[in-house]
Amino acid sequence: MSDTVTIVVRQYVKPGHEEAYEAWLKRMTEGAQANFPGYLGVGFHRPEKTGGHYRQIFRFDSIDQLEEFERSEYRAKMLAEGSKHFATDPTLERMTGLEFWFDPPLGTRVAQPSPHRMAMVMIAVVFTMILILSTTITALTPHWPQPLRLLLTVCIQVTLMTYVVMPWLTPRIARFVYPKSETV
Repeated sequence: MSDTVTIVVRQYVKPGHEEAYEAWLKRMTEGAQANFPGYLGVGFHRPEKTGGHYRQIFRFDSIDQLEEFERSEYRAKMLAEGSKHFATDPTLERMTGLEFWFDPPLGTRVAQPSPHRMAMVMIAVVFTMILILSTTITALTPHWPQPLRLLLTVCIQVTLMTYVVMPWLTPRIARFVYPKSETV
């Protein structure tokens, strides 16, 4: 069985092309969903400020399925069509583990993140959150069936990790996770 793979694309868009770029990206991802087995979807982040970069997080079921998409005529055609909106060439990062949770420190030339350190951080975060959430949810919903309490715990934990805990924690532990990064 292959591991899932995540591709993070950072793209600067020409000023005034934002709406057209987003429409193009929607067409491209809908086509990928319809035509490429193993395509698991995309996360899309607009720039925080005008002139910033867009970020897309594509996921595929396996590296083989990603590479099939990357070699496809469909992708080449869509990139050619979308290039009129690009201010620069996109940057791509391929990730096959937990590293997509962690952003490197700003202004660094990035070495590979330490898998052992990422695992240590994730174990500490997940354990702490499960302990707190399951204790709290059990106290608040003692008559609920265990699977329902577990589902609620997981939903709250994933939401908090995605939108609160990891965005807050990542910049504070980046030097620990990326110990060999060089400041540029």
